[in-house]
Amino acid sequence: MNLIPWKRKEAETSLAHQPRTLSTLRNEFDQLFDRFFGDLTGEMPEMFGARGAWLPAFEVSETDSEILVRAELPGVNAKDVEVTVSGNVLTVSGEKHEESEHREGVTYRSERRFGRFQRSIELPSAVDSDKVSAENANGVLTIRLPRTEASKPKRIKVNTN
Repeated sequence: MNLIPWKRKEAETSLAHQPRTLSTLRNEFDQLFDRFFGDLTGEMPEMFGARGAWLPAFEVSETDSEILVRAELPGVNAKDVEVTVSGNVLTVSGEKHEESEHREGVTYRSERRFGRFQRSIELPSAVDSDKVSAENANGVLTIRLPRTEASKPKRIKVNTN
């Protein structure tokens, strides 16, 4: 006997056809705004640090030979960025400068962030700090952290009897 999976009608499974109450929609919008703007307790979303200071977003990946960290630094000049490695902690700090001038009109709201920033992350394995390199291109800082020989994976030969 063959089993045939039961399928609902397309209209029943479509999100557009699910009944929603006004309170359900409001709760979903509240959650969306809390994730992006922070909630009424004064907490800021993850992309902002204490008191609303801007923090760069990081992407960390790892291969057998290195750890690769990419940080989004739009509008930050490479000369204003400092990268340090201390033990297994990588720190990226610097300053974002405002270089705009308004001669017409009035600014009612500005959501651009300027000033000092610092972000530290714990590295997943030991790195050779003497061989670390960093490059800033198109607003993305790429940091290559070569792993130490001791932290690289080793293939173990399995002997047979």
